[in-house]
Amino acid sequence: MTVTRRAAVLGSPIAHSLSPVLHRAAYAEMGLRSWSYDRFEVDEAGLPGFVRDLDASWAGLSLTMPLKRAIIPLLDGISDTAASVEAVNTVVFTEDGRRLGDNTDIPGMVAALRERGVDKVESAAVLGAGATASSALAALAELCTGPVTAYVRTAARADEMRGWGERLGVDVRIADWSEADAALRAPLVIATTPAGATDDLADAVPAAPGTLFDVLYDPWPTALAHRWAEAGAGVVGGLDLLVHQAVLQVEQMTGLDAPLAVMRAAGEAALAAQSH
Repeated sequence: MTVTRRAAVLGSPIAHSLSPVLHRAAYAEMGLRSWSYDRFEVDEAGLPGFVRDLDASWAGLSLTMPLKRAIIPLLDGISDTAASVEAVNTVVFTEDGRRLGDNTDIPGMVAALRERGVDKVESAAVLGAGATASSALAALAELCTGPVTAYVRTAARADEMRGWGERLGVDVRIADWSEADAALRAPLVIATTPAGATDDLADAVPAAPGTLFDVLYDPWPTALAHRWAEAGAGVVGGLDLLVHQAVLQVEQMTGLDAPLAVMRAAGEAALAAQSH
């Protein structure tokens, strides 16, 4: 089969990315037999040359760490959503040759939560800081009508989260990580921390918790997510986020509706295979 349209995910490290699984499953279901989706190990130093060498067969790019900010100067424009968090995870190449950046992590978070019945909350807690936490705040600007408490480890991270709150119009309160047990009583808890960081909180899950959104998908479930589910409460996982942001990427790159259920099933199967 001759490939006429190309797309790929770029980042470093990239070997364990599930994006090819999701996008290829979508192309197969959509009958896009001449489309390909690959992964490339690209760091910040190599990004300008990689983008410069792309030809007219390219439809788009997915960006992961550490490229979400580094890509911005190489583009012809970015969406308001991407500008709000200074991060681009999606590039679409237009017919007239322009390279336009967007951020599907934020609407992906919103869609993943709404799929599980979380449409509006009066308050929320964010565990951790950094790039994913800023995306969480941007999603909460749409979903949360009241204050968001950010639990962080350092003064620098506290300042960073306050700054994002001001920029995004979110009432951010700061609490020290040592008080993170209190976060678990919020109606919505978003954990943006690395693997293992919330394990110590699992024993503090209240009897009737709200909704937990843990952005990790491998390993899954985390100790916190497992305990949360045992309490009978709603859990949204990192695969939900990955699938929803990928759905939006496929739709932007192809101009067609993407098959959410097929993409989720492909992601679940790939994770199950990795765990054996």
